[in-house]
Amino acid sequence: MIKFQFNKTSLNELNKQLKMRTRALPTIKSKESALRMEVRRAKDAADDLEKKLQEQISQYGYMRTLWGEFDEELLAVRDVSMGRQKIAGVVIPTLGEVEFDEKEFSLFDKPYWYTDGVDILKKLAMYGVEREFFLQKMRLLDVARKKTTQKVNLYEKVQIPGYEQAILKIKRFMEDEENLSKAGQKIVKQRQAEEEEAW
Repeated sequence: MIKFQFNKTSLNELNKQLKMRTRALPTIKSKESALRMEVRRAKDAADDLEKKLQEQISQYGYMRTLWGEFDEELLAVRDVSMGRQKIAGVVIPTLGEVEFDEKEFSLFDKPYWYTDGVDILKKLAMYGVEREFFLQKMRLLDVARKKTTQKVNLYEKVQIPGYEQAILKIKRFMEDEENLSKAGQKIVKQRQAEEEEAW
């Protein structure tokens, strides 16, 4: 609900608020559109990485029995470095380097395929980390997009029409007041003229 008074000061303030929102609306709409597009890109990237991950897992399915022998402590993700980037005014993370902890092993004590196994696991881990990164990016961007959509709706459907209606009410009130004032002046002049004629 927009609060106002029936005077010029209130009218000027409402006009200023209306102009501000009318000018800001296209910018907010384009931000919302950009965020929607970025959410779609992040989702597509996550879906793509999920598909690649599943393809890689199925590609190495024939080695399933060998993986039971694999020493899981040979490889672990140590750290994932992140950066920051602004997209449509929203700060989101960017994926940096993924660091692994690799334990050394003896090629004489372990099966010959362990070296390939470590490389395969690194590849799979990278797909998994990237996928999680894009899913998180998608969530952050979607939250920002929803807030921006709410702001667009607030401006378009509530505030701009509300300010326009309030401005119209004030103008009509001021016109009515002016007409009444003119009518009152006319009556006063007419009485004065009648009184002068009577003398």
